[in-house]
Amino acid sequence: MINRQEEDIRSCAGCGVKLQTEATDKLGYVPAAALEKELPICQRCFRIKNYNEAASIALDQDDFLRLLGGIAGTKSLVVHIVDLFDFEGSLISGLQRFVGNNPVLLVVNKIDLLPKGINPNRLLNWVQKQTKKEGLKVVDVVLCSAKRNIGFERVIESIGRHRGDRDVYVVGATNVGKSTLINRLIRDYSDLERELTTSRYPGTTLDAVHIPLDDGKEIIDTPGIVYKHRLTEIVPRDVLGALLPDKPIKQLVYQLNAGQTLFFGALARFDFIDGDRQSFSIYISNALQVHRTKLERADELFAEHKGELLAPPSREQLEDIPAWTRHRLNIRRGTDTDIFISGLGWIHVNGASGALIDIHAPKGIRVLTRDALI
Repeated sequence: MINRQEEDIRSCAGCGVKLQTEATDKLGYVPAAALEKELPICQRCFRIKNYNEAASIALDQDDFLRLLGGIAGTKSLVVHIVDLFDFEGSLISGLQRFVGNNPVLLVVNKIDLLPKGINPNRLLNWVQKQTKKEGLKVVDVVLCSAKRNIGFERVIESIGRHRGDRDVYVVGATNVGKSTLINRLIRDYSDLERELTTSRYPGTTLDAVHIPLDDGKEIIDTPGIVYKHRLTEIVPRDVLGALLPDKPIKQLVYQLNAGQTLFFGALARFDFIDGDRQSFSIYISNALQVHRTKLERADELFAEHKGELLAPPSREQLEDIPAWTRHRLNIRRGTDTDIFISGLGWIHVNGASGALIDIHAPKGIRVLTRDALI
């Protein structure tokens, strides 16, 4: 038997991470029985070895930035995966200063979630414009849906065109579909059955998995970064099913007068403070309920019905979510503008007359205006 002291210092024979038996969603998890093996490997490496499947593991922001800090000294292609539905929330701010002279390929995932009929060239132009605003220089932008296998051949083609003799670092926030794309890369690029059953994986980094490629290079699968400015990171796990869309979102259009309010479950609130009567288009998960009321009744309605009529989350779950803070936004006349709430979706202001809007969302959640996506 292996005693607790020995267990505490054992490392994965695959990726080198310190093994632990408590948290299945954290790095280094291994079932206790597996520690009896001479060369135990963590559950993540086990799934890569036996099922050609990479599991999704998350790091907090500070640990992730320390990991990024080593990329500049490598010769790599950096594949940055973002979620089109949560573009500003999932983009890694400041990535440029960490990657040095290494090229960055931006893979924009989950295009299947947008309503049908959206012009792909418009999407591409919008992404390129927003990326430039964020100060990120990229060698290519590829739109895809890893889950629906849309555009993935373009991802493979672009990686092949820009990689040369480089390793491939794959980086991204949690819930952007990174593990789905990694699994596709594994199947396309790596003979894992031959490589991984005969020797230790070539990586020893504590928080990344090194996956050997047929040409001697590697895919470095980095854990997903946790950004607390996204609603998806602060809600209970059983709320994610309602928050994260899994099929094309349906546009909801509301004709509102000033002095009206929209609740998005108990997750956020939209107040139309001032402006001419106009329409607002809502782009959120189809599983979320929108409730309209008068602004003068909004506080009372929330106090009485949060977690019940206004749900999710439940009243008990709301106790673990930061209290709302208000964001006042002045939408200028004649602009084509989205109001973006990270992890929830966005509201398109359709009117040309301008509007004064208040958004109430949990403290720390990113709320901003941007050029309209649709």
